[in-house]
Amino acid sequence: MAKDELFKELSDAVVSCRKDDVIAAVKKGMTQASAVDLIDNGLAMGMNEVGILFERGKLFLPHVMMAADAMTAGVELLQDELSAGTGAGQKLGVIVNGTVEGDVHDIGKAIVSTMLQASGFEVHDIGRDVPLQNFIDKAREVNADMIGLSALMTTTLQGQKEVIELLKENGMIDSVKVMVGGAPATDAWAKKIGADCYAENASEAVAKAKEFLL
Repeated sequence: MAKDELFKELSDAVVSCRKDDVIAAVKKGMTQASAVDLIDNGLAMGMNEVGILFERGKLFLPHVMMAADAMTAGVELLQDELSAGTGAGQKLGVIVNGTVEGDVHDIGKAIVSTMLQASGFEVHDIGRDVPLQNFIDKAREVNADMIGLSALMTTTLQGQKEVIELLKENGMIDSVKVMVGGAPATDAWAKKIGADCYAENASEAVAKAKEFLL
């Protein structure tokens, strides 16, 4: 089977919430493509499609939850390959991840959390539309090494900057790294607001987290 067909089969299985089909396609794909490829081009593509359909009112929340469950089952199968080289049971770092206040987009952030977790990080996903102070409180509570800030709208992008200001006010800016992401975010924006890094997608988020925390 060509890789494109394999990726489409994976994506379609996620959109259809068929967990058994996702697992079967992942097992088949493990001999043909890397774990990151299977996730980025198959599982995450399917989940992104679910997100688009949900926002258009074509799908409802129970479907989104079932699709996410199917995707997670696929990611778990690939966990050994993703965390290869990190050492058995070794925790790579503690990350608090969430979508900033005023923004209810959740799917892309959830994919990032799943990938980070599968790669050996301890992830505290605090959800969407998160009051900015909650990022600070949670980071302090779990002794986080990094905060992930997602914003999918230009109107909520400012929230990323405000969290960094709060870290400065609380004397935490030197001890906690900040990674930003989301459609309107860019590398230039990350530099402008003083974030440590920007990630365009889930696999890049994992690479950046490893780069800054290991």
